[in-house]
Amino acid sequence: MIEYPLTPVTEKSAWTAADMAADRSWTRHLSGDEIGELERVARELLDAGKRAPNFGLADVQSATLKSLADWIANELEHGRGCAVLRGLEVDRYARDEIEAMYWALTLLFAVPMHQNPDGDLIGEVTDKGLDYNDPLIRGYKTKQKLFFHCDGMDLVSLLCLQPSMSGGESQIASSMAVYNEILATHPEYLPPLLEGFHFNLRGEGEAGETHPVTRHKVPVYSWCDGRLSCRYLRKAIVEGQQFVGEPVSDLALAALDYMQELCVSDKFRFDMDFQPGDIQILNNYVTLHSRGAFEDWPEPDRKRNLLRIWMNMREGARQLDPQFADHYNMGPRTPMRLRDDRAA
Repeated sequence: MIEYPLTPVTEKSAWTAADMAADRSWTRHLSGDEIGELERVARELLDAGKRAPNFGLADVQSATLKSLADWIANELEHGRGCAVLRGLEVDRYARDEIEAMYWALTLLFAVPMHQNPDGDLIGEVTDKGLDYNDPLIRGYKTKQKLFFHCDGMDLVSLLCLQPSMSGGESQIASSMAVYNEILATHPEYLPPLLEGFHFNLRGEGEAGETHPVTRHKVPVYSWCDGRLSCRYLRKAIVEGQQFVGEPVSDLALAALDYMQELCVSDKFRFDMDFQPGDIQILNNYVTLHSRGAFEDWPEPDRKRNLLRIWMNMREGARQLDPQFADHYNMGPRTPMRLRDDRAA
């Protein structure tokens, strides 16, 4: 039997939708000085022939941007677990300028990690006409509704270039507040969530198709050093357990479904509309996210398009249990396997 505290999480990351609406200190409108610094840094880098992601932290020197990055890091690890930046007018810039600004700011608070077997560091979230019902297809390549989940590294960031014609709203929920609700209403659901499951890796683990699931059970909720962290991907869990011949038990399935039920409820779900230039950064260990189904504009150049960066905290990262932190069979806090031709 796994032991766990019987008290709720009291950190600011355990929020309800009403909390987020009442106190928007997690949102920051970029000042003229901050935008000016982003422009200056990007211009100097591009003039020197350095395009994102082919420059590093040593290339980014700005006290103004470092102060902004420190605010972001604090909000992510000690605040709501969500930070949103607004005010960047992306239609004023070329694509390489936008990517340079986005990458430069990210480097000041995080270490970017590749987010797919192709080794992409700056990815595109746009509909490729694929079907999310295929167990090897990830949701960001489709226009289908995505259920609440978290991504692979400490943090995930999105920069909106072009919203959809309709739908595609961003929805977030606090996995810490969800834990508190489970503790209060259905504590019998916590043991299977703390024990964990084999997750489907979609061919992205150490040995690709040979080991398509995590070798060990990865907890959905994990306590370490007095702090709670979450890793929830219902689809990957159900598929992974089916592969190892141990279908999810009725109790565990009820627990997973209850988490989704809580996330979509008005009490815990907080809706955001992405506008061009918005940057959303989430702490995956305390914040779950989803996306509504969407329809694109008929013009190809108006397709919904977001830039995405996966990353680990540069400083001050929370402690994680090794079994929880290794979810690609690659070691704690390590990204997925690169394709063999890329890894070579």
